[in-house]
Amino acid sequence: MTERASWETILKKRDNYPPAFDGFDARAVAGYGQGKLEELLANPGIIRNRLKINAAVQNAKAFLAVQREFGSFDAYVWRFVAGRPKRNAWRMPGQIPGRTPESDALSKDLSGRGFTFVGSTICYAFMQAVGMVNDHVVSCFRYKEVSW
Repeated sequence: MTERASWETILKKRDNYPPAFDGFDARAVAGYGQGKLEELLANPGIIRNRLKINAAVQNAKAFLAVQREFGSFDAYVWRFVAGRPKRNAWRMPGQIPGRTPESDALSKDLSGRGFTFVGSTICYAFMQAVGMVNDHVVSCFRYKEVSW
């Protein structure tokens, strides 16, 4: 399967994930037992990869531990950009990196806290999605709208 086909498959199935994973309630997911795991593995609406489903449960447990330690996941994760969004000024989409030293550090720290499937590229995509990094090219109408 090509990378594009893989993302297309995920996007087609994305609406099935919240109901399958209890609205992404970390406490609920962290408490999944064998019965729920088997139910998820039989659900044709999601990607049925045992390692990734088990990782969702493990990551929910690690997420709750981070919340307890830092007060919130938000407080924890923003430390990797010194509490302020990183504003880049890319001129062309090809300049936008797939990872950065900050995403490398976040990935390493998450892994050390028991998270799995949290490589640097995934961490950087997360950082972009939640506004920790502005990677819109400067000619994009959104660049100024999300600039700080």
